[in-house]
Amino acid sequence: MPERAPPTREARPAPEKVSDQIDGWLASDGDKTLGTLIDVFQEKSFALIFILLLGIPALPLPTGGATHVFEIIAMLVALQLVAGRDKIWLPERWRKVELGTGGGRTRFIRGLMKAIRWIERFSRPRLRFLFDHRAGNAVFGLIVIAGSLAAFLAPPFTGLDTLPSLGVVLLSLGVLLEDLALVVLALTVGGAGVLVEIVLGKTAVQGIGHLF
Repeated sequence: MPERAPPTREARPAPEKVSDQIDGWLASDGDKTLGTLIDVFQEKSFALIFILLLGIPALPLPTGGATHVFEIIAMLVALQLVAGRDKIWLPERWRKVELGTGGGRTRFIRGLMKAIRWIERFSRPRLRFLFDHRAGNAVFGLIVIAGSLAAFLAPPFTGLDTLPSLGVVLLSLGVLLEDLALVVLALTVGGAGVLVEIVLGKTAVQGIGHLF
């Protein structure tokens, strides 16, 4: 009797490029709002929303607190990820927040897409079994909350919200691309941003204290 060959386990296909996913959504018909992004991408919309919301404060430009609403929305979405929800719930007012092109949004999207494509050139799936699990999603949400809160608490016009926000963006890309190396880089960048914010904040408080 011929020996039966052992069953082979099919490897999961590599995740679709994030840039291609966003490009396809932007090129499709219909409004480009938070609500439509959630409806189209379902479970993937968590990480994509973090990228689009925190992408603006991640730019090396002082925002003057103008991005606080994005950071609040990101924290609310991350809480739902921690709670184990499969689909994002947002108030109808927030679902109508425009993410499409037009004016300054066009320049932002173009710059963000260039950065994402550059990262994708060097990224590849690493230790993929660690991703797409309930526990892993909860940890992902908790880290996003920490990074978004750090960006929210950064003093206006200081640029200190850049590194925590960039950490969240890189982390979200790492989750979508299932690349542990990118996740480690994200934690390093975000942690450095939080540390810098704490050190400079403490120094500022001490300096004010010496004045009185």
